[in-house]
This record gives sequence, C-alpha cells and structure tokens, in this order.
Amino acid sequence: MLVCSVGDIVKMKKTHPCGSDRWEITRTGMDFGLKCLGCGRRVMIPRPKFEKAVKQVLQSANENKV
Repeated sequence: MLVCSVGDIVKMKKTHPCGSDRWEITRTGMDFGLKCLGCGRRVMIPRPKFEKAVKQVLQSANENKV
C-alpha cells in the first residue's frame, strides 16, 4: 500500500495530455485530488486507480518541515 499525503509530488506512469507526468496531491481519502504541475489542471481520481497509476513519490511534503 502506498502512503501519500497532501503536498507530495508524485510521478505517474502515463503522461498528461500537456506532456507532464508530475502531479501534486491536493486531497486524500477515498478519492485523490491531483494538480498537474505542467498546466495546473485539477482532477479527482478514485484511490484504487491512483495507487495503480503512481510510479514513485518524487518529493514528500514532510521533507521540508523541520
């Protein structure tokens, strides 16, 4: 199971039509809210689909906190 939190930057397996594959997580729960870092589009996808589509967590939101 993948552990992600709001503010994390993730890389997805497929690219967005704008060409970017990097997304910021804006909401977690049964659905995930994502913001494309290429064009700014916001989408909501179900948790199972998100967990299958994410390739890796590039930056954790907790890294920057001291």
